[in-house]
Amino acid sequence: MIRFGYIYIIALFLSIGLNGYALNMPCDNTRVNAKYVKTNRPSQSKRLFVSKTIDSEIVRIKSMLTNDKLAWMFENCFPNTLDTTVRFRMLNGKPDTSVYTGDIHAMWLRDSGAQVYPYIAFANRDEHLKKMLTGVILRQFNSINIDPYANAFYTDTDEVGKWKDDITAMKPGVHERKWEIDSLCYPIRLAYQYWITTGDTSVFGEEWIKAVENILKTFTEQQQKDTINHYTFQRKTERALDTVCNDGKGSPVKPVGLIASAFRPSDDATTFQFLIPSNFFAVTSLHKAAEIVNTVNKKKELASKCLDLAQEVELALKKYAVYKHPQFGKVYAYEVDGFGNHHLMDDANVPSLLAMPYLGDVDVNDPIYQNTRKLVWSENNPYFFKGLAAEGIGGPHIGYDMIWPMSIMMKAFTSEDEKEIKWCIETLIRTDAGTGFIHESFNKNNPEDFTRAWFAWQNSLFGELIIKQIEEGRLNLLNSITIE
Repeated sequence: MIRFGYIYIIALFLSIGLNGYALNMPCDNTRVNAKYVKTNRPSQSKRLFVSKTIDSEIVRIKSMLTNDKLAWMFENCFPNTLDTTVRFRMLNGKPDTSVYTGDIHAMWLRDSGAQVYPYIAFANRDEHLKKMLTGVILRQFNSINIDPYANAFYTDTDEVGKWKDDITAMKPGVHERKWEIDSLCYPIRLAYQYWITTGDTSVFGEEWIKAVENILKTFTEQQQKDTINHYTFQRKTERALDTVCNDGKGSPVKPVGLIASAFRPSDDATTFQFLIPSNFFAVTSLHKAAEIVNTVNKKKELASKCLDLAQEVELALKKYAVYKHPQFGKVYAYEVDGFGNHHLMDDANVPSLLAMPYLGDVDVNDPIYQNTRKLVWSENNPYFFKGLAAEGIGGPHIGYDMIWPMSIMMKAFTSEDEKEIKWCIETLIRTDAGTGFIHESFNKNNPEDFTRAWFAWQNSLFGELIIKQIEEGRLNLLNSITIE
């Protein structure tokens, strides 16, 4: 009997050792599902940029997560921008960083700003990472000063790309010249957060001041208060949303103080040029620019110009952005033209109506936003899709029935409902098609039908989302996920 008792106790301890994670007890890697032992990150020697701080953070977060697939996806996704898209160097004694989108070897101002944004929180603990981030910021300022109307650039200004024959004022170093308001907002967002986090003002030199002046000039020109064509764009294409109507000028707008955007964050042409989420983003970006210019550069006149334009756009938004919907009440339109026309939809690409609180452009409890949120996450939004695999928002860039995981992440980022957040994360885990990464889009009925296997922005965003849940005390929520 005594010998049997010893055997029983030994067996019990072995059981706890092997299954302790199920009891929320610490344990080693023997607990990990064999499918998720091997990372999908590139080998150490093939990683483009290595941050020991980020690698340590991955280990820390993984040790806290009891869902093996979630831990595996976090490890694959969070460093994907660093592993595969960052090209860092010192140029003329200053950091210089190009950040590709993934499978397209050009640097979008929007994507690059969003891709590296989650790493700012670690900058004070890693000088190497900090230099890389300053390199991104400085390159973004430089790119704006090359052409504030362009959305994407090459590392080498001598490179000539596939869009060289676009009918617009193409300049050396420009990959694509689609005018999008958010292209000028994301660099400000990145630089501001870097400054607030690190206190480092070294990036705010002459290039920064020139960039702010160019941003102000471009925003003001695109209020279209005069008859001069400051920007036109046409492309020889079979795809209607890749070019601009009316000889490249776009649909007419009434000059009411809003800023026209020829293209959306999806790189698709707007229907009505006053793109509402991007105008909201412009307002908050101008406030941030004014704060930096006033505090760091002591240029009060330039700061005042930023604030004056922000106030004008904000007043116009209050007057023209809201539509009274017969079912949802007051909502924000996606696009307007100043003549009274409203385009009621949402596109998954950020800035979007759904994502406005994520960017800090409206309060999440704003009743008009909450009404809008209900509208865009419903079949009243023509680009909301619901199928056998998932539901979410897409957009005309990919087309019918293709859900963008970005919309699901934005639903989670802007939610205060834990059940909703859990559903979003479970859906993201279920729809990776077994790759361990987040894709551009997937079919509502079949996640294995997806676009862009290598799209770093979505991967960075997934890592940011998981860290946010832990920082806000939702570790138990993450560890209640049972998806395998």
